[in-house]
Amino acid sequence: MYCRGRIIMRAIISLFQALLFIVSSFAVPDSNFKVWVDRAAMEMSATADFSFEPMDAEEYEISAEEKAMCREWYDENVLSTENPAYTFSVGNKDFRKNISDWDFSIGEESEVGAVYRGGKTTYITISHKKSNIVATVEATIYEESASCDWTVYIKNNGEENSPVVSEFYAADCTLPTGKDADAYFSKGSFAEADDFELFKSELALIPMVFSANGGRTESYLPYFNINGEDGSAVLAVGWTGQWYTSLAETGKGVEIKAKQEELKGYLLPGEEVRSPLVSLTFYNSDNALKGFNSFRNFTVDCVYPEGTKQVVTTGIGIEVAGTTEEQVIQNVKNIPEEWTHSLDYAWVDAGWYPIDENWSNSLGNWYADPERFPNGLGEISELLEERGMGLLLWYEVERCCRNSEMYNELVKHNEWMIVNEEDWDTNYVNFANDDCLEYMTNLMLDSLRDNGVKCFRSDQNYPLLPYWEQADKLWEDGRKGITENHYVTNIYRFFDTLVEEIPGLMIDNCASGGKRLDIEMSRRSTPLWRSDYNCMDGEGNSNPGILQATQSQTYGISFWYPYNGTCAYVTGEYADRTNIISSSQHLDYFDIRKHMVGNYYPLTYGGLDTSRYLAMQFDTDAKEGMALIYKRENVNENTYNLVLNGLESDTLYEVYDYDFPETKYQKTGKELMTQGITLTINDTPKAVIVLYNAVK
Repeated sequence: MYCRGRIIMRAIISLFQALLFIVSSFAVPDSNFKVWVDRAAMEMSATADFSFEPMDAEEYEISAEEKAMCREWYDENVLSTENPAYTFSVGNKDFRKNISDWDFSIGEESEVGAVYRGGKTTYITISHKKSNIVATVEATIYEESASCDWTVYIKNNGEENSPVVSEFYAADCTLPTGKDADAYFSKGSFAEADDFELFKSELALIPMVFSANGGRTESYLPYFNINGEDGSAVLAVGWTGQWYTSLAETGKGVEIKAKQEELKGYLLPGEEVRSPLVSLTFYNSDNALKGFNSFRNFTVDCVYPEGTKQVVTTGIGIEVAGTTEEQVIQNVKNIPEEWTHSLDYAWVDAGWYPIDENWSNSLGNWYADPERFPNGLGEISELLEERGMGLLLWYEVERCCRNSEMYNELVKHNEWMIVNEEDWDTNYVNFANDDCLEYMTNLMLDSLRDNGVKCFRSDQNYPLLPYWEQADKLWEDGRKGITENHYVTNIYRFFDTLVEEIPGLMIDNCASGGKRLDIEMSRRSTPLWRSDYNCMDGEGNSNPGILQATQSQTYGISFWYPYNGTCAYVTGEYADRTNIISSSQHLDYFDIRKHMVGNYYPLTYGGLDTSRYLAMQFDTDAKEGMALIYKRENVNENTYNLVLNGLESDTLYEVYDYDFPETKYQKTGKELMTQGITLTINDTPKAVIVLYNAVK
């Protein structure tokens, strides 16, 4: 009776959620209403208040069984010639239902790291016998990380237009999770206090549907931890556009579907389109936290650009409209010598170029304002380099304002500019056009070199989906999603070329603070400003509850992103400790932030509730780590029982308060993960840092 009731309840919840998703699908795809409906569906059908049981460090390690599970699934689904994990239609004929119409050629598996760090890559060529369509699958297995990923490319090798390509799913496959699987997923970035909040929901036969909002990660992040009785995996969808994902329980497993939400049309001779990247990290545990940490470690080891590290930045010109060269140089000289050894970049934000009315309506002249910076930014970058720092410089290269030099050049060329007739300040460069891409790449390479830029801060402040749809109507002869597909593909090429041509260049993925977060962008960049909720208003005031919001966002985004940054512009010890983040604008606590790219253990979920503690733990290798305990302003309890996670049960640990290092306690890992340690915290609010290390 209980089992039947549980099934009925799950079905009711899923049906209600499905109805909300249907409402969402009819909303304007870049609207606040869509985000509201999406988040309402999330909150009504899932819970955010849950915890994870502590496990021994050994249980968090990737096992031989999990590596074998990944290899078996990869071979049987991604390298399969019978029932591949992806599908599409050509001329209204389903690829998998007509698989005899296709010839397969599976290449040799590469050596580790030949294409992607830590991975072995295979190329599968699939040729259509009845047309000149050729599909190529780039598939990679990362054996030590129990992970795999793949991308599908479809090209017309003929001299005439191809049959219509449609129903192009990067993933249409089943994970063998068994019955009663759960899904963990997160809110995206919408400049709200609860951005990145993690949710848990039971899956059912009715699919849970997730999608981008206007091509941005506002409603959801494209990451999902699917936890089942017989097997589990973390799914990441890499598409910096209008992605779509659905999850449904089938009774034997979880059916996954992922794609660019809309793509339909013939291909021109020589034209190619691609799917989103799909990544799976396998694990075998009923504790989903193992999956989160396996995925975090996979991204650090294999996804982020080689050499990615935690960085410390300082502002020498935040929104510099009106600021002069002399002022910025003086700001650089004012940086104390002892700080320069730990600072990586000095940050110059919007407004360094010629300004019309404000920084936002003056885009398209990507050179320093000659009146305020007569020597450009070169002298500033040279001075920074002499002091051991690099220049971090803001750009928003995809948007172009009317009458700027770039606008006047681009509109001379057919299909180089997507013009907004109603708003002169929000025209978009058509990166979908290959010739335009080449022009923009050369323009930006010149600007970055002239200014001595070491970190390219890439902003993007408006939903792009309406512009892509407008371009389709203007230029694509009834085809849908073509502009988006080429635009996203070329944006990746754009970033890749910048990094190839300027060795050591770092890319800061801004996009209105966290609105382009996906695994393809992680291959190229790090988000140093994860949510615009932390922006101050024009009078220098922070948003309400900024400290608990910052704490909560760190708690939430850390499930997926070991590298991330922000800053709450509030002073005092409690604020400084709230700003302990992987990539920081604070030098304080530099020595302990190293733990934040290791394993992550959420300890106590407090959300935005100021009457509750919030606590989290990070460590590097189970030998040393830290816990951050935030006693918020309305917490009444003066004690907190700290129970740690991910330790070695039989190892003796030394535990101490960061503020009182002379007082140390010794307990075994087992004791710390079961009994814990009771902390007395009398001050309110108060942030306590507890450090631990294995006794040698």
